Amino acid sequence: MTMFHPDPNKPPSWQIGLSAEGIAAAQFARCGFDVSIQYGADKPAHDMVVTKAGSLLKVVVKGSQDGLWNLTQSYVKRAAEMSGKKADLHGAIALWLDHHSPRTVCCLVQFQGVPIDELPRIYLATPKEVAQRLRETAEGQGDSILYEGSEWGARSEGAASRVGLPASWRFSAQRIQDLLAGQAGALTLVPPPPKLEPSSRMWPSRMPCESETGIARSA
Repeated sequence: MTMFHPDPNKPPSWQIGLSAEGIAAAQFARCGFDVSIQYGADKPAHDMVVTKAGSLLKVVVKGSQDGLWNLTQSYVKRAAEMSGKKADLHGAIALWLDHHSPRTVCCLVQFQGVPIDELPRIYLATPKEVAQRLRETAEGQGDSILYEGSEWGARSEGAASRVGLPASWRFSAQRIQDLLAGQAGALTLVPPPPKLEPSSRMWPSRMPCESETGIARSA
């Protein structure tokens, strides 16, 4: 019987996650943001809140050391049960997207091939942008995995294509400002309340007095 022995040079996933959160917090702080890290078993869906001059972002941090992030796998079974399909990857992506609030930003930290004395590659994206990348993978069939790099396989070999991350997602002060501006615009686009059409069944705001109606009180 072959026993599986983990690579002693690779830390476990929980340590990668902890490292990713610490590095993400440090980078936001370097950009002048106040950082509040969420802890505890009952913490909200985001890992930290960053604020600056009235601007606020809820940040979900995902660390990886193998060039990919498995984001929606936990939603696949539920999506299949809801749709009746054997595998509903697009439904799982939709459930994952619904789990995030409008002010949430995904911070993707990649340690693969990065020396210990260098910063990992960091990307910032909205949940909608991430969901779109997941939908485009495998020639539009969708995937639960977000890949850092692109790869295109030959159809004759049955290899599925995957869509990598754009360079514009790389962590920078300008990228943060672009995300803040986009969220501010989305939050201000609130539809106006519907206009109330006059109706004959509506009660008057003031009941007429007797002098106005000409009705005399009987003795």
